Amino acid sequence: MTDLPKCPQCNSEFTYEDHGMFICPECAHEWTTAAAETATEEKRVIRDAVGNELQDGDAVTVIKDLKVKGTSLVVKMGAKVKNIRLVDGDHDIDCKIDGIGAMKLKSEFVKKA
Repeated sequence: MTDLPKCPQCNSEFTYEDHGMFICPECAHEWTTAAAETATEEKRVIRDAVGNELQDGDAVTVIKDLKVKGTSLVVKMGAKVKNIRLVDGDHDIDCKIDGIGAMKLKSEFVKKA
């Protein structure tokens, strides 16, 4: 017998699978097998240029001059960025830089301060 996941809404053990969907007979909640797999996946770890793990709210330092696309502005090497927010995507850091404004950065160009 296979182990089916518990219902994410009511935590019932009596779930069953029907055409790629999990169904709970107690609360009638339905969810896909893909949703069940992503719920058990580990959270993605984002690391800086030297391998330190980054968290929301960290302060980082830019390790290379970065041109800001579409403008003549440059984020200079050594610029401190406070209170970063980690997001999914190609540019995995959302932040505000003094004198420039809101930006997205790649973690490979920053070092944890």
